[in-house]
Amino acid sequence: MSDRNVSRSAHLLVLLLLGILGIYADDPDQFFDWNVTYLSLAPLGITQQVIAINHQFPGPDIDTVTNSNLFINVHNSLDEPLLITWNGVQQRKTSWQDGVLGTTCPIFPGQNFTYQFQAKDQIGSYFYYPSILLQRAAGGYGGIRIKNRAVISVPFDPPTDDFTVLIGDWYKQNHTNLRASLDRGTLLGYPDGVLMNGRGPFGAFFAVNPGSTYRLRISNVGSALTLNFKIEGHQLLLVETEGSYTEQTLYDSIDVHVGQSYSVLITTDQAPGDFYIVANSRFGSPSLTGVGILHYTNSPAPASGPLPQGPENRDVNFSINQARSIRQNLTTGAARPNPQGSFHYGMINVSRTLIFQNSAPIISGLQRFAVNDISYINPDTPLKLADYFNISGVFSLNSIPDFPSGRTPTLGTSVLSGDFRSFLEVIFQNFEDTLQSWHIDGYNAFVVGYGPNTWNSTSRLSYNEVDAVARATIQVYPQFWTAVMLELDNVGMWNIRSQILQRQYLGQEFYMRVFNPETSTRTESPIPNNAILCGKAAQG
Repeated sequence: MSDRNVSRSAHLLVLLLLGILGIYADDPDQFFDWNVTYLSLAPLGITQQVIAINHQFPGPDIDTVTNSNLFINVHNSLDEPLLITWNGVQQRKTSWQDGVLGTTCPIFPGQNFTYQFQAKDQIGSYFYYPSILLQRAAGGYGGIRIKNRAVISVPFDPPTDDFTVLIGDWYKQNHTNLRASLDRGTLLGYPDGVLMNGRGPFGAFFAVNPGSTYRLRISNVGSALTLNFKIEGHQLLLVETEGSYTEQTLYDSIDVHVGQSYSVLITTDQAPGDFYIVANSRFGSPSLTGVGILHYTNSPAPASGPLPQGPENRDVNFSINQARSIRQNLTTGAARPNPQGSFHYGMINVSRTLIFQNSAPIISGLQRFAVNDISYINPDTPLKLADYFNISGVFSLNSIPDFPSGRTPTLGTSVLSGDFRSFLEVIFQNFEDTLQSWHIDGYNAFVVGYGPNTWNSTSRLSYNEVDAVARATIQVYPQFWTAVMLELDNVGMWNIRSQILQRQYLGQEFYMRVFNPETSTRTESPIPNNAILCGKAAQG
């Protein structure tokens, strides 16, 4: 991560832009300059094309503080278009900066684009990644840490150090070959291995002092598989997930689903030695294992012996029970001084109930994935630009039904209409035999319930309406439903997608347009002065 040196005149120009964008000029500014390139690396022993940022794989951490203004200048030195999305960072009022095809024109090879957004009223652990053309399967990802302002207390003592731990499944084939397979309607098959911080077995190394406490920010940046994370001889004290401080609970291991992030504390209270850090695949065969090393600085010998074992591979009940045990810490603030429990989401009247059901249809002879029987296709013009410039023929509001339709699956550009400040009950219904992972850009949703089979109105009796954790990425177990509650307080065009990479690429996503009829820069920033125009937006 490198700070840009800017001249006084350039800095004055930036301050002017801050006012235009609705970003507060009295909050700190951070400048990053990234060059996105290919590197030839062999994470699993076979040389392949990997996406790096500033010659780093994984890319540099974004280390910031609540309400900081971020300026990230991305130079595309690849041979294909590029977008970067900020997984879980809410981008208050600025879906323009979301870095997905529904909001932003891609950065073409040889061009650059500066993302400009604020970590507004947010803390926590997140990650970024390239969002188009299956590029996440080639890397290009890195960690994001949003720390509390000094005036806001943290519900645990400062750790000795703070580590980013990026775990994820990995394919040995280049992402271009994987993409060609999907374009032919052939699914990717099972991944080849598991990486930890971009390294294969035993490559990730974390040096720690004995008798200390460390924070690990764990994110599953993979394409397909849930991973169970554990450290030999050490318990994991869960303290935060995607911006919510949690009740501090000890776990031997934690299931991290694709796209999710957790913060845990570990105490180095064992006898001097080296210890295995293990990320095991779940709910699939064969079992894949990523291994790193926790190295005590006074260790007399390298790690040896068998790897620590987690839950049985197909034990879904372990994961369900663990998910239900994760609760929000109501007695502390997050980005603001008021306790998290001061927002009583369970007492708000629901404006609208929606049920989104995933499926895997064959359409025109090719494998696709769908939501409520619509398999999403991207138009040439980003939805956000079409909406802003009133360009017809790009999308229609409410082109995805509120409930599964039962109709013949079709291709379409599906957009949901949401009213600003409405309060939604959203059910993700999964009748497939595979675990699903859903992401909602621009928001954290209260995950109030999980249940088997078909959701119905009596399922509400099992909801947690008091201290459910709020998060942006939500798992749905096989033949299960997951219910979330969501206040639409962030105006914009927001992507709702599968975090399973091949499913999203083949249509399991849609957009939600959150609209405020009262035009105001207090609820949405104007179009950026550096916005790239494409499609029909570039013709007028």
